Amino acid sequence: MKQNYATIFAANYHPHGYKELLAYQLAFNEAMRLHWLLPNLPEEESPLVAKLREVSREVCMHLAAAWEQRHYKTSFVAKLSEAKAAAAKVQTWVAFAVECGYLCVDDGRVHCDLCGDVVVEIEDLIRTALIVVRLAG
Repeated sequence: MKQNYATIFAANYHPHGYKELLAYQLAFNEAMRLHWLLPNLPEEESPLVAKLREVSREVCMHLAAAWEQRHYKTSFVAKLSEAKAAAAKVQTWVAFAVECGYLCVDDGRVHCDLCGDVVVEIEDLIRTALIVVRLAG
């Protein structure tokens, strides 16, 4: 079997915990950025603030849960897919905050781009999981 970069990476990628996953690190940093930015929103928008905080933290929670299911391909990929969906939710809530005038366009773009980076990393984890299963089989 000819090995390409993806299969070599998959065979040699062995994080020791979910906190070592690049997707988790990016998601955690984004959740903290939103946490520190959001207190500046007007008080009447506290439901928006609460939802943004909640969904940004969900990404990390789903990645941690995926890590615990990593020995079960179907469950692992399902949890990663939930994390990916949560990152898309963050992008949607950020878009609402921008449209309502609570975040400037530049801040919104930065946060959406960061969530996009998280999605890319999660997709890489899913591909890696599928490659490792194929290599083992």
